[in-house]
Amino acid sequence: MKKQELRKLYKQKRTDLSENQIIDFQQNIYQQIYELDIGGIKNVHLFLSLTKFKEIDTQPIINFFRSRNIRIVVSTCNFKDNTLSHFYLEENTVLELNKFGVPEPVNAEQVDEKELDLVFVPLLISDELNYRVGYGKGFYDRFLSNCKEEAKFIGINYFKPIYQIEDSNDFDIPLHQVIYPK
Repeated sequence: MKKQELRKLYKQKRTDLSENQIIDFQQNIYQQIYELDIGGIKNVHLFLSLTKFKEIDTQPIINFFRSRNIRIVVSTCNFKDNTLSHFYLEENTVLELNKFGVPEPVNAEQVDEKELDLVFVPLLISDELNYRVGYGKGFYDRFLSNCKEEAKFIGINYFKPIYQIEDSNDFDIPLHQVIYPK
C-alpha cells in the first residue's frame, strides 16, 4: 500500500483501539524501552503525546529517562517550513498547546539536533525496512536528516510493521529500530 492509504487505514485502526488494548500495548512498549542499552546516552528526544489521536503516552518514558539523569528534549513546530526546533524539557518547563493542539515548551533552552543521542519517533505504521508513515508533513524526516550520524532513531507504535510501504522515497529516513507490542 501507499502512504496515503496507510495513513488513513492506521489512523482508523488506532481510533478503534479500546482503552484496555492501549493500556496493555503501552505497558509492553514501555517494558521494551526500559530494557534498552542506554549506556552513553545523555540527551533523548521524545514527542509529547496527543491523546486526542490516541498516541502512545510518552510521560512514563520521560520519567524513566529522567530517573537515569538523562536529559529530555522536545520540539516546537514551525508550520511555515515544516521544521522542528528542539528544547530541553525540564521539570518546571511550561507547556502550551499550539494551534493544532500539540503541547510545546515555552521559554526553554534550545538544543541543536547534533546533541541528540536517541530520538523516539511517532508513527502510524512502519515496514520491515524500518521506513515509517507519519502524519504526512515531513517534519521528522527533515529533523532526522540533521542529527549526528551516531544518533539512534527508534519508532514506537501500536502495530506490527507491514511488509513494505510502496512509495518510500530518497527523502525518507529509515529508523534503526521499531518497538511495538510483542
